[in-house]
Amino acid sequence: MPLTLPRLAFLVLLLLGLATLSARAADADEPAAEQKPRFIYLLKLVERLHTDAGWTKDDEETIGRHFRHLKAATEAGHAIVVGRTLEPGDKTFGLVIFEADNAEQAKKFAESDPAVVGGIMTVEVRPFALVLMKKM
Repeated sequence: MPLTLPRLAFLVLLLLGLATLSARAADADEPAAEQKPRFIYLLKLVERLHTDAGWTKDDEETIGRHFRHLKAATEAGHAIVVGRTLEPGDKTFGLVIFEADNAEQAKKFAESDPAVVGGIMTVEVRPFALVLMKKM
């Protein structure tokens, strides 16, 4: 049978459907009804910290509190993924994928990050859906 455009489209949709089911199966350890909504927050350095010369001792201490805060959130099971890009200060950003009961709680969690409270990073919070994930 020749592979026509409609057949190709059908196969692509079928594969996407299977991938979605596979992703849901990967989350099967926890019943869907009990899963909390997921969110992502993006962190960006304020402009004065785009170069090494802009950093102060207080900023370094704030980064330490920021790290400890996210480590505790990860250990408690609230944060799923925490990381950052490895680029110069004007291009780099950090991200946290986490669970919260609702958007208001998610915003409070993100805005309580010591780097945000300390004024060295800005934060943006968005709802997030995990579609595919490598098995660990």
